[in-house]
Amino acid sequence: MNFQKVLIAGKWRESQNPVDHFNAVDPAKKQKLPEIYPVSGTNEVVEAIEAGKKAAVELRNIPRENFALFLESFADRIDANADELVVIANLETALPKEPRLRNGELPRTTDQLRKAAKAARELNWCHATIDSPINIRSKMGPLDGPVAVFGPNNFPFAFNSIAGGDFAAAVAAGNPVIAKANTGHPGTTLVFARLAFDAVVETGLPPATVQMLYRTPPELGLQLVSHPDIGASAFTGSKTAGLKLKAAADKAGKPIYLEMSSVNPVFILPRAVEERFDEIATELFGSCALGAGQFCTNPGLMILQKSDLTEQFIRTLAEIFDNNRPGVLLSPQGPDGIGAAVEILKSAGAEVIAGGNTVEDEGYRFANTLLRVDGKTFISNPLALQTEAFGTASLIVVADDFRQMKEVASVMEGNLTGCIYSHTQGKDDTDYTILEPELRPKVGRLLNDKVPTGVAVVSSMNHGGPYPATGHPGFTAVGLPASMLRFAALYCYDNVRPNRLPIELQDKNPTGSMWRLIDGEWTQRDV
Repeated sequence: MNFQKVLIAGKWRESQNPVDHFNAVDPAKKQKLPEIYPVSGTNEVVEAIEAGKKAAVELRNIPRENFALFLESFADRIDANADELVVIANLETALPKEPRLRNGELPRTTDQLRKAAKAARELNWCHATIDSPINIRSKMGPLDGPVAVFGPNNFPFAFNSIAGGDFAAAVAAGNPVIAKANTGHPGTTLVFARLAFDAVVETGLPPATVQMLYRTPPELGLQLVSHPDIGASAFTGSKTAGLKLKAAADKAGKPIYLEMSSVNPVFILPRAVEERFDEIATELFGSCALGAGQFCTNPGLMILQKSDLTEQFIRTLAEIFDNNRPGVLLSPQGPDGIGAAVEILKSAGAEVIAGGNTVEDEGYRFANTLLRVDGKTFISNPLALQTEAFGTASLIVVADDFRQMKEVASVMEGNLTGCIYSHTQGKDDTDYTILEPELRPKVGRLLNDKVPTGVAVVSSMNHGGPYPATGHPGFTAVGLPASMLRFAALYCYDNVRPNRLPIELQDKNPTGSMWRLIDGEWTQRDV
C-alpha cells in the first residue's frame, strides 16, 4: 500500500509505523479518491514536536526580514500553482472552481500571507514599550515552541492548516508550525505543504519551520496540544472536538485558540420588514445558502416580532428555501450532522416549516431547512435552541413584542457575529438603542443591515467572540497584525544594557517608521 508522504523534521518521507490510513472523498460523486494517506502514531507526533522545538530555538536568531521573505515567496508559489490547487480542492470539497476557489478564496489566501509579511517586516505588531527614566522595556515576541494548527474542512485555502490565517499569523510572529491537515482535503494540504517547504529552503529558514501530518488518532491530538514543548495551538472545527482539545491544553497550561460554534443571530426590527420585505428575505437566504450553508458566519438564527407581516415574511422565506436546490455538502458526515441538529431543535420545541430531510441526489445534500419557534419557548430553553446546524438551516424565533425580542438577546450565547436589520431612515432607532446593548457583548462583530457571511481580511476585523464561538473573547483569527498576538509572549527587559537589547527596544528606531510607546507617547522617534 503506497501512502502519501508526510513532512517531518525537514524531510519528505514515508510515514513510520502508521496506525491507520484513509482516503479523501469526492463529495460531488460520493466516491473515494485513489490517494491513500497515513494516520500518524505517537512516535511521529513526538518527533514533529521535538523538531519544531529545535526550530523555535533556531528562529530566535533569524532576522525578521526572513519571515517576511518566506511568506511572500510562499504566496508567489501559490499563485504560480493556482491551477493545480483549484483542481484538487474542487475534487476534494465540491466547492466551485469559479468564482469560489480561484477568484475568491485563493486571492484571499495569498493576500493574507502578504499582509502577514508586511506586519512581520514593519514590526509594529510587537507593541514595543519603553520607559526610559527607569530603563524598563518590553515587546511581544515568539513563543518557546511550535504552534500546532488544526484546519477546518470548509475553507481548503483561506483557513488551511499550512497556508491559512492561523499559519500566516503564527509564522509572522516568529514561530514554526506543525500543521494537522483536515481529512476533508488532505491532497490540497499536501500541495500547500510542498510549496511552503520550497519557500523555507529558498529563504534559509530552519527546515522544520513547517511540518505536516494528515491525521492522528483523537487521543494523540490531545497529547499534541498539551505537550510541554508546544508553544500554542489553533483549532477551527466542531464544539465537541474543540472543547476536548481545550480541556487537555488548559490542564497542561498551554495556550489554545479555538473557533467552535456560532448561530450568528439576525434581529429584524418591525419597520425594516415593512420597508424592504423581499430584499431582506433574498439577502438572508443567499447568506444561509452560501457554500451550502457551511460557513461559520452562516445566519442560523433569525428573530422577528409577531405580526401579520412577519407571518407573510416567514411564508416567503420558507418558499425560497423550498424552491432552491440544496448545495453539495463537504463530506459524507454532512447530512447526518445537520439531521442530528434539526432533531435537537425539534425536540426543544421548534417546528420544521421547510426541508428537514436528507436529499437523495448526486452528491451529499440536505434539504434547505427552516424552522420556527415562539419567543417564550426559546427563552425557556436557549441552550438547545442555539444548536448549530452546519448547513443551509436556520431557526426563526417569533417574539410576542419588542420586550421579548430584547429578552431573547439577553439569553444568547457568545457568537462570532450578530446583526440588526433596521429601517434605513431611522424609524427603528429607539428600538435599536435598547436592543444593541443586549446584543453587543454577545458577539465579536456587530453588523447593521448586512448579512454576516464574508470576513474581510483587514486590520480592524474581529473574527472571534465570546464562548462558545471561541475559547477566548480577546482574540481574532482574522485581521493582521491583531491575529499574531495569539502566538506571542510578552518579553520584558529591566536595566538590560543597550547592546544586549533586541533591535525593537534599542534607542534607535530599527526601521525609522516603527511605532513604539516611549514614555507614554506613541512615536516613531528614537529614544
